Amino acid sequence: MEILRTESLTKSYGEGESKVIALKDVTFSVEKGQFVSIVGASGSGKSTLLHILGGVDRPTSGKVFVEDREISTLKENELALFRRRNVGLIYQFYNLIPTINVKKNILLPLLLDGRTPDMEHFNEIVSMLGLENRLMHYPGQLSGGQQQRAAIGRALIYRPAIILADEPTGNLDRKNSNDILELLKVSNRKYKQTILLITHDEKMALETDRIITMEDGRIISDEVIRQ
Repeated sequence: MEILRTESLTKSYGEGESKVIALKDVTFSVEKGQFVSIVGASGSGKSTLLHILGGVDRPTSGKVFVEDREISTLKENELALFRRRNVGLIYQFYNLIPTINVKKNILLPLLLDGRTPDMEHFNEIVSMLGLENRLMHYPGQLSGGQQQRAAIGRALIYRPAIILADEPTGNLDRKNSNDILELLKVSNRKYKQTILLITHDEKMALETDRIITMEDGRIISDEVIRQ
């Protein structure tokens, strides 16, 4: 079942001679439960694409559909709700709130919505992440790997349609990078979570189901690694 589709996405910045085209006619789709990596050199457009897919940025032209809902034309308040409820975002720099503990950081998308957390689901995620003994700690008291685990928990807590991970291991050493990749693979298998991962790490990309390669704002190859 198709969960994500783009149609002729284009994104440009500036005007005239200073105009920069970050995306050029990008069209592709993703099936529910796929683990997809997006690779390419710096400046190839992959982060711009991810931001548009997550509703953080808007395309200059073209369309984005998530679960058959076009998000590229949503109003700002609708887009904010969409992001919170349907997209799990994981960044290189964690983006945890330093003044609240790990438990509240993970539960934040639900708390902002006034939702009562499913504590069974919460405890299952925390156990998978190995953060049972860190829930009352603040982000500044955690290692980089632990902070990224908490960020993954926050991304999973709402059971989002898709998880978008932008270089989630960019600040981590090899061991922690491997651990984070394994956690993403587990969430993909256990929760049938659809994941789009931006990475410069070829070994990491080869662990996913499909590799989309970008260059100069275009998709130049789209290869299925495993079904």
